[in-house]
Amino acid sequence: MAAYNKTEVKKIRKKRQRLKKKLRCRFAPNGKSPHPIYVDYKDLKTLRQMIDREGNMLPRRKTGNCAKWQRAVREAILRARFIGLLPYVSEE
Repeated sequence: MAAYNKTEVKKIRKKRQRLKKKLRCRFAPNGKSPHPIYVDYKDLKTLRQMIDREGNMLPRRKTGNCAKWQRAVREAILRARFIGLLPYVSEE
């Protein structure tokens, strides 16, 4: 096998960073979504994956959700915050 020098190794690592896995909607993985579209606001395990450390909602390009489900996730997060299940901001 050929040994790579430092610049070639950096190029290979950069290329790997750009190649990201295609994200799929976790609620409708096969493209067909069940109706009615509803995300449970009491399912905190799922909702915590949709917000970052500061408490901001993650965008679609980060979560991989389709537009319909992202809107439902937004509604669920807002409901959970209003009730007090999720914080509005991080606790620091």
